Amino acid sequence: MIRHLFYISFCLIIQDVLFSQSNLNFILLGVAQDGSYPHMGCEAVCCEPAWKDVKKARMVVSLAVLDSSLKKWYLFEATPDLPKQIHLFNQLTNNTYPLLPEGIFITHAHIGHYSGLMQLGREVLNAKEIAVFGLERFCNFIRDNGPWSQLVKLNNIVLQTLNPDQKIMLSPKLSITAMKVPHRDEFSETAAYKIEVDGKSCLFIPDIDKWNLWNRSILDEVKKVDFAFLDATFYSMDELKSRKIEEVPHPTVKETMALFANESKDIKSKIVFIHFNHTNPLLWSKKQQKELLQQGYRIGMQAKAY
Repeated sequence: MIRHLFYISFCLIIQDVLFSQSNLNFILLGVAQDGSYPHMGCEAVCCEPAWKDVKKARMVVSLAVLDSSLKKWYLFEATPDLPKQIHLFNQLTNNTYPLLPEGIFITHAHIGHYSGLMQLGREVLNAKEIAVFGLERFCNFIRDNGPWSQLVKLNNIVLQTLNPDQKIMLSPKLSITAMKVPHRDEFSETAAYKIEVDGKSCLFIPDIDKWNLWNRSILDEVKKVDFAFLDATFYSMDELKSRKIEEVPHPTVKETMALFANESKDIKSKIVFIHFNHTNPLLWSKKQQKELLQQGYRIGMQAKAY
């Protein structure tokens, strides 16, 4: 009960800050890796602050994109925190947008990115024909495997298959381009998204194995957009203690910063780090946060507008 009351009051406080800004297009609704923060089973120093103080908890990575001209919004990722994130969005927008997004774009079939779709089924919301966008293998996975297939059968969702590198126009002012990125693709391929709305653009890449394995230059791609929400699962290679970090490859924050070390602060300021594992000190260490900010980069903040 206390947790719920704090959550509501937190939303009401920050909405006035957000909507003093004009031309609002992007809102981060979560910034943590699939297991959220604090992390199940972790009683270590990294999660201790969030277990003790609910204000320090963070939901799983999710991005809202607003088409203000049509009063429509789209959601990127259906996380385990989906009900709270939809509620948060509506609080932040003063209920001036529809309750549910016009469509949901999914990057891949890892639990933090698609398992929230279950909330749209008849056991919970019993939604009607919510468009769910993904690359071909992801859509086939949902269509062919239970319990997800029931969402399709009952028309709770309507799958929309995306072709890589093909721009789709959702409105005259909003376009989305899916791009394949290398990742652990057990059940589906993995997408990154380039989003263009109202003359602003962003990259959304919460998961990738390593930048040098991609068939594009992350340096070039960041320079083409206004914001780049980038995978920051781990801060450094010595972060995990209980398992081999090589088993869960991601570009560390240190590796990404090294790639951009010779770029201007204008370029560095486009990068917004997201998808923090609970062990990442950017979630809880003021020292690491200060050092990164001083170099010109940004730390993704839940409920912050861009």
